[in-house]
Amino acid sequence: MLLPAVFDRIAMKLSRFGDQLLPFLARLVFAGVLLGYFWKSGTTKLGDGIFGIFSPSSGGYVQIFPRAMEAAGYDISQLSFFHWAVVFGGTVAEFILPLLIVIGLLTRLAAFGMIGFVIVQSLTDLYGHGGIAHEGTLGAWFDRVPDALILDQRAFWVLCLTILVVKGAGAFSADRFLFKNAP
Repeated sequence: MLLPAVFDRIAMKLSRFGDQLLPFLARLVFAGVLLGYFWKSGTTKLGDGIFGIFSPSSGGYVQIFPRAMEAAGYDISQLSFFHWAVVFGGTVAEFILPLLIVIGLLTRLAAFGMIGFVIVQSLTDLYGHGGIAHEGTLGAWFDRVPDALILDQRAFWVLCLTILVVKGAGAFSADRFLFKNAP
């Protein structure tokens, strides 16, 4: 009876400690692994000049709407306001959402938005850019090969972000500082 009681006390302490440590580590890993990736991707979509975010580069359109750009002869003026709005919104999201996660501000909402972003990015890579035709891009779970770009790598991204959606930003965050009831 003594051993289970000791184990239970240790487990409870680890659980309370983990409730604060796990979100911090998820944000740290996100910052170390994905912040630069998304910011670099966002910069490739910026147009020229100080207001370049409002006139995305052709590269931004090609990344997000590869088939539409090909059909338009790579002429941005042939695309609709909808295309501009999606490229503009995606570009803004690639800067704002990762920043919010790293500083821990509106973390659950930002992480949820990033999960949606990763899903759309993955579908665009698979269907828009023809990644499904490239062997190994999609990958498969339970295949002993852990380096497929979509199912393997992005599953870890989504896991990291899901921790933040479920647990919040943790103790060392702007959420905790600004909102007294934040976990």
